[in-house]
Amino acid sequence: MSTAIAILGGVGLFLLGMTVMTDGLKDLAGSALRTVLSKAAATPLSGAFWGAVVTLLVQSSSAVTMTTIGLVSAGLLTFPQGLGLVFGANVGTTGTGWLVALIGVRVSLSAYALPMIFVGALAKLLAGRRMAAAGGALAGFALVLYGLTTLQQGMGGLAESLHPSDLPATLGAPGVGWVAGSVGLIILIVVGLAMTAVLQSSTAAIAVTISAFYAGAVSLEQGAALIIGQNIGTATSSALAAIGAGVTAKRLALAYVLFKVIAALIAIIAFPFTAALMSRFSASVDGMTLLAAYHTAYNVVGVAVLLPATQWFTRVVERLLPSDQTALQRALDPSTLASPVIAVETARRVVADVLATIATSVSAALSGGVGPAAKASAAAAAALEEVRDFLSELKEPPETEDERLRMTSTLHALDHASRLVEVVAEGGLTGQPAGFPHDSRDVELCVQALRAAQVIGGSITSESALSAQAAPIGWSISSEVVAALAEAKGAAWELDALQRDHRAATLASVAPGKLTVVDAFARIDASRRLDRIAHHAWRSAAHLLGRGADEELR
Repeated sequence: MSTAIAILGGVGLFLLGMTVMTDGLKDLAGSALRTVLSKAAATPLSGAFWGAVVTLLVQSSSAVTMTTIGLVSAGLLTFPQGLGLVFGANVGTTGTGWLVALIGVRVSLSAYALPMIFVGALAKLLAGRRMAAAGGALAGFALVLYGLTTLQQGMGGLAESLHPSDLPATLGAPGVGWVAGSVGLIILIVVGLAMTAVLQSSTAAIAVTISAFYAGAVSLEQGAALIIGQNIGTATSSALAAIGAGVTAKRLALAYVLFKVIAALIAIIAFPFTAALMSRFSASVDGMTLLAAYHTAYNVVGVAVLLPATQWFTRVVERLLPSDQTALQRALDPSTLASPVIAVETARRVVADVLATIATSVSAALSGGVGPAAKASAAAAAALEEVRDFLSELKEPPETEDERLRMTSTLHALDHASRLVEVVAEGGLTGQPAGFPHDSRDVELCVQALRAAQVIGGSITSESALSAQAAPIGWSISSEVVAALAEAKGAAWELDALQRDHRAATLASVAPGKLTVVDAFARIDASRRLDRIAHHAWRSAAHLLGRGADEELR
């Protein structure tokens, strides 16, 4: 009973320590995690490399995976780029196995762990945000070490009653035939899968395996077989997390599962050779290091096989999980709400797309094109309403001042775009008051502002992930967009001045009988509507570029 309690307590402390350490490291990384991932994923190869590095640093493949889902949903990364990051996360998460093999089971650090827990907990409770995050990471790391020491003690007791001969023998073991070895291999793989499914942590399951080998409860070949199953078992948590999620999350979860299955098949086929190779190296390298190396090599080989076939793999996943969502629904994926910076960038791109669409429609209507702009305004109003609801569901506030400025700027852009749509919905753009068409200069200036806003909106929706994630508010933009913003501003200002003069001249035309009162007010309303359309198009575009806060006039 004491052995079981020690093992369960050690696993529990390990899991708790990993959770606390991961949360601390994620808080310490902050928005840098999202920025690094978006910069790093230019190609699937670089994404795999940096996905491994970031996962190794934050000690959480789930954090990298969920951030990747948000970036792909927001359109900041393509699905193949996201796959590269997920593949890399599988390699990075093997770092914990090296920690267990090289430090955890060799040296009893419980005497050092307890003071580290005290210092870390004190910092987490009393220090500022950054120091509190570092304190949490330190306390979590110390809990991991203390848990491994407790687990090691429990495994020592287990080794007294459990011997490798009590478990199924696998391929590669001395004197084991193919049939018996294959059956034993499958049984141990299933056991390893069940361990991870129960613990919901492959790192904890692998820590148990390495500790069991160190205590002499399992052989080298049996430990390797258990690791294969434990790797497959990590896919269960991703599959469960994808239930009820968006299509992007489901596709990445499916890709994760398929990756694990394909890597496991490769490992099973190569098991006789790898077992013989490990047995040969066991004379000069200790078994715990060999198991940690096998865990890493297992995932590296899987990535090396699938990474060159990323495009093909993407098509397979998309065919297995086709999407019936609209482009707007795919963009406003609820999974992105967990990350404020990604959610805000998602909303910004949707507003930019709506602005470009409505500007195109209205400028065409004013230029004598076919189709009333009021029809386009209905769809635009619905899309902007969804953006408002989407941003209202943000899980947490932005972390940095730059992120807060970007959110404020996006909200300004959303407000002006909504006002623009409301003006267009009022009508009166394609059918003018009888005998009194819009002043040609008013129409010309309004169309000029709208077309400039169309250019700006289109440029934002086609931005690269790097420019969207890395650039601060007021970031540098292309000369074409700078010229378009200046054109929109100039047209809006000139139209505002003309509208005031136009109002005075129109009202003065009533007394001499040149215009009736009804016609005069209809003409003034039409001119005022053009002025409002141009103004809101310009202001929305300026705020989308992060250049509107210092010029907000009214």
